Amino acid sequence: MRSAPIRASQQSGRTGLWTVLLVLAAMLAVFLTPPTAAHAADSLLSQGKTATASSTENAGTPASAAVDGNTGTRWSSAFSDPQWLEVDLGASASVDKVVLNWEAAYGKAYQIQVSADGTNWTSIYSTTTGAGGIETLSVTGTGRYVRMYGTARATTYGYSLWEFQVYGTTGGTGGGCGTTNAAQGMTATASSTENAGTPASAAVDGNTGTRWSSAYSDPQWLQVDLGSSVTVCQVVLNWEAAYGKAYQIQVSADGTNWTSIYSTTTGAGGIETLNVTGTGRYIRMYGTARATGYGYSLWEFTVHTTGGGTVTGPPTTDTPDFGPNVTIFDPSMSTTSIQSTLDTVFNQQQTNQFGTQRNALLFKPGSYSVSANVGFNTQVAGLGLSPDDVNINGYVTVDAGWFNGNATQNFWREAENFSVTPPSGTDTWAVAQGASLRRVDVHGNLKLDPTGDGWASGGFLADSRISGAVNSGSQQQWMSRNNTWGSWNGSVWNMVFVGDTNAPAQNFPNPSHTVVAQTPTSREKPFLYVDQSTGLYKVFVPGLQTNSSGATWINGTPAGTSLPMHTFYVTKPGDTAETMNSALAAGDNLLVTPGVYHLDQTLQVTRPDTVVLGMGLATLVPDNGVTAISTADVDGVRIAGFLIDAGTTNSASLVQIGPAGASVDHSADPTTVQDLYVRIGGTGAVGKATNSLVINSRNTIGDNLWLWRADHGSNTGWAVNTADTGLLVNGDNVTMYGLAVEHFQKYEVLWNGNGGRTYFFQNEMPYDPPNQAAWMNGANRGYPAYKVADSVTSHEAWGVGSYCYFNVDPTVVSEHAFEVPNTAGVLFHDLATVSLGGVGTINHVIDNAGGTANSTTNNVYLVSYP
Repeated sequence: MRSAPIRASQQSGRTGLWTVLLVLAAMLAVFLTPPTAAHAADSLLSQGKTATASSTENAGTPASAAVDGNTGTRWSSAFSDPQWLEVDLGASASVDKVVLNWEAAYGKAYQIQVSADGTNWTSIYSTTTGAGGIETLSVTGTGRYVRMYGTARATTYGYSLWEFQVYGTTGGTGGGCGTTNAAQGMTATASSTENAGTPASAAVDGNTGTRWSSAYSDPQWLQVDLGSSVTVCQVVLNWEAAYGKAYQIQVSADGTNWTSIYSTTTGAGGIETLNVTGTGRYIRMYGTARATGYGYSLWEFTVHTTGGGTVTGPPTTDTPDFGPNVTIFDPSMSTTSIQSTLDTVFNQQQTNQFGTQRNALLFKPGSYSVSANVGFNTQVAGLGLSPDDVNINGYVTVDAGWFNGNATQNFWREAENFSVTPPSGTDTWAVAQGASLRRVDVHGNLKLDPTGDGWASGGFLADSRISGAVNSGSQQQWMSRNNTWGSWNGSVWNMVFVGDTNAPAQNFPNPSHTVVAQTPTSREKPFLYVDQSTGLYKVFVPGLQTNSSGATWINGTPAGTSLPMHTFYVTKPGDTAETMNSALAAGDNLLVTPGVYHLDQTLQVTRPDTVVLGMGLATLVPDNGVTAISTADVDGVRIAGFLIDAGTTNSASLVQIGPAGASVDHSADPTTVQDLYVRIGGTGAVGKATNSLVINSRNTIGDNLWLWRADHGSNTGWAVNTADTGLLVNGDNVTMYGLAVEHFQKYEVLWNGNGGRTYFFQNEMPYDPPNQAAWMNGANRGYPAYKVADSVTSHEAWGVGSYCYFNVDPTVVSEHAFEVPNTAGVLFHDLATVSLGGVGTINHVIDNAGGTANSTTNNVYLVSYP
């Protein structure tokens, strides 16, 4: 069985004829297609929408590939008839044009069909003489769903489409009741839940096999935050057997003051469709009398709004203004001017650890003879599609002169997507946590510790090539993923290499090199670039890789999708959460420019494959105890490039990936969280959060995360910047690359899901327990840094280290750094514990295995467990 349709160039004996026929077919399709009438509001409706199919040939040809805007990816079906490809436009639309961009395996007989409900179909085009190539079809029809329904293939293979494009208009006159479920994927809360398996979120997940159920008492309510004020025209209650006999439907502008828009005392259960009229951001079912002895139980709570279901967001454009904190350099600018700007920004940011200024310094394609020192809260990046499109003949440097040669506080800075040729042959990138070096081409050596070989404490290097040697020097720990270099020299406590070409040999603990030959599943970080053919900005979103090694771009542009800027709302400092949520609700991505954004509501990401990309360490501050970002249980969300500062009112969580109880398999299109840094305290405001990052969605990938309860700066202390847990993982098959979690007051990491994997873990336990009695986990002294729940049967970790420095009371003891169930499926490789300066004690490395790190023996290593 073949894995993909054989291309014309691969088919012996008919190569030339096949190629000519395909070219002629494409030309005929272009020249013979009847002209279509112009439509003022005609637009491409299908791109990025949810697509499904009768079958797929293999995992590399999913339905979504036909609506991703990338003519280098495709959907292909099984080798049989009939087959279909369907797209959900999200709202009822008037369709006037369909474009089929066929691969060699095309349809000879097929129909174009529309449907209001995805079940009952009407044909609006039919042919038995399909020509392949690019077929542009003038059609007339109305529906939310559109599909190509193939009944006869032109080849022995399946049906294969590079792109399936549907054009038309949505919303009609804007006065009708839409078909989009405005509640789906939004934040739901309830007065109570019967048990953990019936959360409020289950009533808005689009899955009629999951449900919310309440306690067995009256009154009870289920509430949904729709993200912005809307006019509600219909509510559908899909009751389980335990239904409401007397209830109201209520709306609210603030979630506190409610207005009833429907009331009954004779509820019948089953599926109740209620035509209502009301306006509000919040909506709820408020039950006052149950029909049974049980609680209230809803399979789904569906909300329809006026305007055809279309949500209008803030304006977007292909020529955005990136705001006051983005500086863009062009090769035509004078070298003196560019260098002056770089020096000015660095002088402002060199010691500005907790300041509010944010900067992105971007270089258009070309060559520059300048040097950039990278200070706090600064991003330096090239704007080419390839790193080698931007050549810096100079240095891009992080050093530690500001801190007397100590690099352990060189946090919160990023550099990516350029080549650098250091005049001396060596560039210096001496950083600690919360810093990333990605997608760079260093023509020479790379030094990872500061001038004078002072201390350095951790960093992250990915998707890069260094032609010479990487010298880690005094770096205590480091994470490298998918890099290519001449050689690697150096090791202290914990150096982890995953998918690196020419990595050092596996050896632990002296030198402490943990080596994994291939990266099992990963995606590189999205990035802004200039399309040199048009001069327009775009965002490149790299594709999923499996079992990979080396940098992705060395042999040409890697797999991925280029998104035009009009698909992004580009924020500026001062934008509100409501504005950003309206953009997300309208189907836009977010490009968040450098600045500090206070959020009075959660940014809600509900559309699959949404990109939320921060520039210049864009900082989100959740106020009034809200969560900064939450996602629905959908495929492919990309969140990257943010500093999350906890607010003064305690948040239950700061970032939440997927609702509680999320259960969808996202292995084909996982959500990715990259260069995400959390800070609790240290600034001028007291930060508080129970959990920092909560991951409920399955298959999520974390890539360079630093979750930090501040140990220095202002407003720090055991009873001041309070925070229980850094990372809470509830989803199955979650993978972490480069995970640093520090100073939390209970478990630093609590992992409840099965199938988890961590490649590199760095931790410092809280410095400030006032005494042992204040830091007890039941009868055990202290909390482990990394806890795998007793119910977990499969988990694996490589290159993990935990350190203590109990400087308030050095007699404090942590019983063990890692606590895991003793089962065959839970495996840890290359573990280290350190008593920093001998201040404090870690009694065991993992469970009751491994020696004691204390003032006598500072460092303890364990090769494997069990």
